[in-house]
Amino acid sequence: MSQKDPCQKQACEIQKCLQVNNYMESKCETVLQEMRKCCARYPKGRSICCSGFEKEERERENERYRKQAQKSE
Repeated sequence: MSQKDPCQKQACEIQKCLQVNNYMESKCETVLQEMRKCCARYPKGRSICCSGFEKEERERENERYRKQAQKSE
């Protein structure tokens, strides 16, 4: 039997917020931040709901790395 996704509740809250606010992400920043916090609490791959947030975090880290590399040139 598979375990319940630990961040499923937050993912559902995001969907509800987006629906109520005509899919304007800016109106749902609080619930998006709660999802990011939940995803940060668990190892990568533990929550399928976090896959998009994990990708977002990797992209931010890559951008920071590129900026640091440019500064050192």
